[in-house]
Amino acid sequence: QLQLVESGGGLVQAGHSLRLSCSASGGTVSAYCMGWFRRAPGKQREFVASISRNGGNISHADSVKGRFTISRDNGKNAVYLQMNSLKSEDTAVYYCAAHWSPYNTLLTVSSKDAEYDYWGQGTQVTVSS
Repeated sequence: QLQLVESGGGLVQAGHSLRLSCSASGGTVSAYCMGWFRRAPGKQREFVASISRNGGNISHADSVKGRFTISRDNGKNAVYLQMNSLKSEDTAVYYCAAHWSPYNTLLTVSSKDAEYDYWGQGTQVTVSS
């Protein structure tokens, strides 16, 4: 079974940057569309970014577009989220997730959390103003 572990969260000042990592084991991430989601206090989990199996297609939520960048390194069995120009409203627990489907292509991305099959435990990101 695929296991995902996030790391890199912490406390940062607004306008600064963080890089989150998602390390996978028990499977090969090249077989999965990967995504990042977040849950802020009092809110539902929301989509942040998704990257296709070969990295050729990416999708970012409007709220983070231009500031966050998802990437992957299949050779390291890892996925990353570079977060720049952080705002206080980015404060949340960030989750890495993996989506597998026989219908997925190398370029499939997904913003729907219900489609993801494996989830990490999350890493806290707190942005101070």
